[in-house]
Amino acid sequence: MSRLYQQKHVETHNLKAADLRHLMLLIYTILVYNSLNISTKGAHIMNNTALFEAFENGVLRVPNMTKPFADIPWTDHPAYGGVQLKHLITSKDTDGKFSYHLIRIAPKMSINGHMHQTQLETHEVISGTGVCVNNGQELAYETGVMTIFQPQTLHSVTAGDDGLQIFAKFMPPLV
Repeated sequence: MSRLYQQKHVETHNLKAADLRHLMLLIYTILVYNSLNISTKGAHIMNNTALFEAFENGVLRVPNMTKPFADIPWTDHPAYGGVQLKHLITSKDTDGKFSYHLIRIAPKMSINGHMHQTQLETHEVISGTGVCVNNGQELAYETGVMTIFQPQTLHSVTAGDDGLQIFAKFMPPLV
């Protein structure tokens, strides 16, 4: 093989691997941009509950497969009352690379301190308010906030008076 072919092959392979990692961040960025209502009096967030509901009833489309999210049931968290999960994209969909979930936390309810041994986890707050403790540091949760939990990092989340709606990703997958 020529050196040029080898270099192009490596670049193409790296691009494909990067696509999977960056696709979800790109989608989120576009959605947040489209959900902003800019006025002359400043920027304010539109109804992000509607954005969350759009994903709750959305669809995953990839070659040779369509997966309606409305067909996926909400499940109660097995350990934390007032917390529901919807597993939109699982390890089966990503060849074991990551998973993507919707999380609803009822007002004043919590996901108490816990950690994941092998997973990196991200949260993107879509609506509501609350507090997250990430590795001992308290962080305010409100629409537009993202955080990252490294593997083996103690973290918790408590919803405020209006509850919380979060997109969560796990790499490697949670389920």
